[in-house]
Amino acid sequence: MNDGYAGRYLRVDLPREKFTVLPTPEEWKRKYLGGVGMGARIMWDEVPPEVKPLSPQNRIIFATGPVNGTLFPPSGRYEVISRSPLTGWWAHASAGGFFGPEMKYAGYDLIIIQGKAKKPVYLHIDNDLIELKDAKHLWGKNVIETTDQIIKELKDPDVKVACIGQAGENLVKYACIMSDYFRAAGRTGLGAVLGSKNLKAIAIRGTKGIKIANKEKFNKLLEDAFKRHSPEGRYWEYIESFRKYGTFSLTDWENAIGRLPTKNHWTGYFENAEETIGMEPMKKRHYKRHASCFGCGIQCKYSSIVKEGKYAGTESEGPEYETVEGFTSNFLSTDTNALIRANYLCNIYGMDTISVSHSISWAYECYEHGLLTKDDTDGRELIWGEDGMDHVIELLEEIPFRKTKFASLLAEGSQEAARRTGKGSEAYAIHVNGLEASGQDGRPHKSLGLTYAINVRGADHLTSLSSLDELGYKEEIRRRYKKETVDILAERWDEKLKGYLVADMEELYALCDSALLCKYGVMWPPIYYHQDFGKIISTITGFTEYENPKELNKLAKRICHLRRCFNVRLGWSKKNDALHPRFTEEPMPTGPAKGQVVHLEPMLREYYQARKYDWKTGYPTKKELEEVGLEDVAKELKKRKKLIPVYRGKKAFQIRKK
Repeated sequence: MNDGYAGRYLRVDLPREKFTVLPTPEEWKRKYLGGVGMGARIMWDEVPPEVKPLSPQNRIIFATGPVNGTLFPPSGRYEVISRSPLTGWWAHASAGGFFGPEMKYAGYDLIIIQGKAKKPVYLHIDNDLIELKDAKHLWGKNVIETTDQIIKELKDPDVKVACIGQAGENLVKYACIMSDYFRAAGRTGLGAVLGSKNLKAIAIRGTKGIKIANKEKFNKLLEDAFKRHSPEGRYWEYIESFRKYGTFSLTDWENAIGRLPTKNHWTGYFENAEETIGMEPMKKRHYKRHASCFGCGIQCKYSSIVKEGKYAGTESEGPEYETVEGFTSNFLSTDTNALIRANYLCNIYGMDTISVSHSISWAYECYEHGLLTKDDTDGRELIWGEDGMDHVIELLEEIPFRKTKFASLLAEGSQEAARRTGKGSEAYAIHVNGLEASGQDGRPHKSLGLTYAINVRGADHLTSLSSLDELGYKEEIRRRYKKETVDILAERWDEKLKGYLVADMEELYALCDSALLCKYGVMWPPIYYHQDFGKIISTITGFTEYENPKELNKLAKRICHLRRCFNVRLGWSKKNDALHPRFTEEPMPTGPAKGQVVHLEPMLREYYQARKYDWKTGYPTKKELEEVGLEDVAKELKKRKKLIPVYRGKKAFQIRKK
């Protein structure tokens, strides 16, 4: 057994029904750590550009990291990595709960799935027992029904199940993978990848242990970590809010700075949000019980219920902040009963709440401007506000099954729906590189605009978002960065130095997604930083080289570069590092950020300088890739003429303290 690792990985060949258990290579562990790092290495090696996302030759990888299952708070997440059927680019999605630690306890760092089963199956793993079981009787069932049935069949209430609902079966392009009933590996459509492989679920049970390299040091790290998550910590105000209200407490924070997407990202401010959809009214109306992921120090999960009206009795875990925004302010609605119902339907059918809500709101804005009519919408009048939510709920019942032509159109995502519709409807498909924008807006928070533009998976905040400038955390900025940068970095409306800030956050998140901690604790509140990861990694794994900041930074850059190179090999270039015109050309019409737009170019120049990317093409440099140990990647990109030999741009300004 390796310190921090199960020490083995599983390769599943579905058509041949063959299982291969191999030692996790030392190079993978030392150079890529786990999670998205290992996933990036495998995807680069095994999925060439000609392999389409829904092709049997595509891989889908379930990945853990060294922190999983160690009780370090938080340590319950796992990553799923593939190529996205929604965007065509790099894809990863993570989920919390208990599935990730259970994978480690069963003895597997990774599960690599390839091919397509001849009929619907599910993968059953019980420590060293590995088998494919018939899932024909599960095909057509929702997430709750599937999970319950598998637990019943296996006669084990402790088995952990990750599965797809009907959305994944019917190849809805933003279908997600659900585990522990309600935890979603949500973005980029990985549920459709499983559906394309006829793989309904993975059921896993493990009883093995995990070894820690330095137990005495680890116990001290634990003690310090739990203090940081307690009233003694610097960010107790935010942790306490998450524990009391869940992540939907962010609704109030985001609206206060004009960053709550409203009416399909038309504006970032929703009038009276705090009194209608904010944390207090949500808790008062819908709170049912508290919940938590494995080993969590924040404990932001909870279950909600509809207590009255036509959806009375609807109960589901959540909704998270992104879902609140997606089904309230996004439609100019304060109907939180409809919100809870929408969250429930997305959970049981297995759909990303961000992409589905914003694909539907694309249709609403198109209808408002006369680009869609009742002939296109199955006779529906798509109107904003509470009166239009019945149609949203109807569509959530139809999209997973592609019941109608209109539902099937929306199942493709907003980019493809707009392409097929034409007539200028692209103006209302608010995405970047095919991924619908999440519950953030770059106009009030300029570094967020850059985050959307350079993100390897599209308009998503979970790869490099900075909360430091979002709320002006000057005290934390002083701890991390040079003193002359503090005032500039703390100002969310100032584009200066934000390219360097985003590059730093991208590297931090690469460590987080590879060691596998939750973003709450790294993103919001910003409890852990680079030096913390150096200590965590070396203590658990024994890789003491990562106590050296230079080696740790090289690790983070290696992961960031490799993911981007995966996209570059697919055709990504500088033209992809862009934003939807709504963010760059349409001034914010209302709220605290009224009049603001994103000026992308100065931030992008800084980001390219930090990454040593070529300004004309957006390609990486041979020297930079070689310096982080990606010589083979540089060699292949050189053959494809997608590599710059030497960086000739302006030298990056160093914002971090030494």
